[in-house]
Amino acid sequence: MSLSKPDECCPKFDPVLWDEKQVTWSRKKFVKDHVISFFHIPLNFGAVMARNIKTIEAENAVPQPRLVLSDENSLWGADIYFEVTKEIPSRSMSYISGTFLTKVFEGPYSNVKRWMEEMKSYANRENKEIQKLYFFYTTCPKCAKKYGKNYVVLLAQV
Repeated sequence: MSLSKPDECCPKFDPVLWDEKQVTWSRKKFVKDHVISFFHIPLNFGAVMARNIKTIEAENAVPQPRLVLSDENSLWGADIYFEVTKEIPSRSMSYISGTFLTKVFEGPYSNVKRWMEEMKSYANRENKEIQKLYFFYTTCPKCAKKYGKNYVVLLAQV
């Protein structure tokens, strides 16, 4: 997603790169922000995305490909993590470290509970216990419609 180039948005997502993988991060840099929600339905997601993307682009800190994670930690909000290539002093920074199992899902967001159960089963098959769960929404709704697929990656910190 790019605000400076309105005709460009989300790149096509390749699920093979993320499905049933294990990744390890050491102090991966993210700008952290918060979205207000009502029963997990985001109310200001677009404004949070626009504000942070504008700043990250202005600071020339955009990674390729982009990675934006959501920590759905409350019925009333979610922490959003925007990967960056360098520190951005004007924003709250967060560093994520750990080992993560990843699994790709496709379909409407209403399937999230089922996806979480499948992720738990996958972790159990790998003899791992989930400590924290992040969601990687790979495209905006407009691009999901354009590509005909709504991929979501669950990242389970184990």
